[in-house]
Amino acid sequence: MAQAVETRARLCAAHGWSEDAVELVPVLASGDKVLDRPLSEIGGKALWTKELDQWLGEGRIDLSVHSAKDVETIRPDAFHFPAFLPRADRRDCLVGAASIAAIPEGAVVGTSAPRRAAQLLNLRPDCKVVTFRGNVATRLAKLQAGEADVTFLAAAGLERLGQSAVGVPLEQDEWIPAAAQGVIAIECRADDATTTALLAAIDHAATRVELEAERALLAELGGTCHSPVAVLCAPADGALVMRAALFSPDGAERIEGTASFAPGDHAGVKALAADLLARATPAIAAHFRKAG
Repeated sequence: MAQAVETRARLCAAHGWSEDAVELVPVLASGDKVLDRPLSEIGGKALWTKELDQWLGEGRIDLSVHSAKDVETIRPDAFHFPAFLPRADRRDCLVGAASIAAIPEGAVVGTSAPRRAAQLLNLRPDCKVVTFRGNVATRLAKLQAGEADVTFLAAAGLERLGQSAVGVPLEQDEWIPAAAQGVIAIECRADDATTTALLAAIDHAATRVELEAERALLAELGGTCHSPVAVLCAPADGALVMRAALFSPDGAERIEGTASFAPGDHAGVKALAADLLARATPAIAAHFRKAG
């Protein structure tokens, strides 16, 4: 809802509308209904989008607001993304310890994200990972109740909820975030020219080129919700520099690569994906469809 409120504010500012010109319609996603199992076991990222897709397809709503990192790489042709809002802090925050190194020996770490679990175990194989799902308040309550010693939350989500003081941001040279992390994606029907034009007014071009490159990498890798992959794409001297790491689920194996390319030119992204897959060990390759 915080993301929807921000979207409404930007639309109203761009078009000179009053706030009541845009109606917010709450939709309870399947991903919020089942909290005791990892998403990868119950349907993956589609659990965040299927109710919104249904309502959008039926014309009950004109646009959907998503956390971009929770949207499947391949989307139905009936929808498209006319707008991505300016990217917020893309880092993960560690809650319960001052750093990865400061996590107590043998600590229980709560997360349901394969990337976070594998990346943690790669750095701290002594830790034990347990499933931890729910919104920010739910996960903080579980941590307080002692269900885990530490957990991870997205810095952007905390910022949007006015809780930036929670946790310690993990610097990107040590801890690579998820593809599309920190981005709000706005989707509408592909044949809805009116809504598409209205949303185009709030599209952030610099964020779009980063996001499209990151999603292109995921598509080339053929990953799924089970695939432990971390991606960071950022501007540098007029180009984009992408760093990506693939892991085995237990964190024991890791490969990493980088690429530099012009914004919008995904040849470098495809080359990076091909290189990573060519170097992937069997334990890593098994989680990426295009490997082998």
